[in-house]
Amino acid sequence: MDQMRVAFVPGVTPDKWKKVWWEKNPRIRFELIPIQEDVQRSVLDDGTADMVIARLPVDLDSPAPLHCVRLYDEVQVVVAAKEHFVAAVEDQDVVAMADLDGEQLVQPHPSGWTPSADQLSFPEMSVKDAIEVAASGTGIVIVPMSIARLHHRKDVVQRAVDLEPTNVALIWLRDADSPVHQDFVGVARGRRAGSSRG
Repeated sequence: MDQMRVAFVPGVTPDKWKKVWWEKNPRIRFELIPIQEDVQRSVLDDGTADMVIARLPVDLDSPAPLHCVRLYDEVQVVVAAKEHFVAAVEDQDVVAMADLDGEQLVQPHPSGWTPSADQLSFPEMSVKDAIEVAASGTGIVIVPMSIARLHHRKDVVQRAVDLEPTNVALIWLRDADSPVHQDFVGVARGRRAGSSRG
């Protein structure tokens, strides 16, 4: 294998792994490919990427089985306008989802959670646009903390919520597994250039 193409979803910062990769594998070209979450599975299936740093859930069985190594969890946060009541919650405290039950959810949440209040019909939009709508005071958005930081604005606040964390994982096709793939797993798990796989 003369190259390793690693795709990654928004909020993930894989640049730190480049240097370690080059120390371990100086003859193998390394490419990072930014992608959106809705294609994190398909870029493996169509051969665009060799591995993906993905945000679960992902279909690990179809159309072909995948390896999946969980890397870390991410706290989920509610993003709202600065005038919203969640702004009064201390930074270190957690907002109960029950307290958000009367809100307008600007963008559907992957868990399927929806407030019980009648919901407005928001058009499909990017996370960046959804946070802009939240900034206007029209509703709230719930995203992983890294996504909220990526699209930070001065006119919004973010507070942790009591939802389960999201999981960031490394996925790749089982049929394509190789020592080079395993080397990148080691890099992502923090093994240095001189360390063994043990």
